[in-house]
Amino acid sequence: MKRIVIALAAGMLLLGCSGSTEENETTENMDFIKLAAERYSVRSFQDKAIEKEKLDLILKAGQLAPTAANLQPQKVYILKSEKALQTVDGLTRSRYGAPVVLLVTYNKDIEWNNRLEPGVTAGEQDASIVATHMMMEAADLGLGSVWVCGFSPSKAKEAFNIPENEVVVMMLPIGYPAEDAKPSPMHTSRKPLEETTQEL
Repeated sequence: MKRIVIALAAGMLLLGCSGSTEENETTENMDFIKLAAERYSVRSFQDKAIEKEKLDLILKAGQLAPTAANLQPQKVYILKSEKALQTVDGLTRSRYGAPVVLLVTYNKDIEWNNRLEPGVTAGEQDASIVATHMMMEAADLGLGSVWVCGFSPSKAKEAFNIPENEVVVMMLPIGYPAEDAKPSPMHTSRKPLEETTQEL
């Protein structure tokens, strides 16, 4: 979680934000909780391109994400050409008109392997952390996104000629939310911490 805050802070610095470290330390923590609460899965996007500067910051946030042993097995495919987006539409109904879709994979040849228990690896977790960083940076920049797993990874791999040693994890459509976009009715529903945490 702290690394996400750091990634968001790095994005703010790249945009030219300034202020004292002491002042920003508390503000960043508070702002991240607010950002996390307000971010929602957007299912209706404007027909508006994403500025290159913003897309670069989103990708930078993914680059800053922590991965097991810092092996960085992730690969992010930027799908924004008409042909690529048509291919996405052929794989899933969940693009919702987004002008950019980030397809996230990991390289199974370089993912971390747990030496204490064979078969336990971290590629999918690493790719998910990368995607989460990008998702939250997009929200911080005023963009919307939606985490999409409702497609066939094997068909996506074939459609985009993904190398054999890469595993497709998810898609992240990104764009400006449509004027009528709104959170789902269940967005604010959260189980109490007492139910989802336990001190041992």
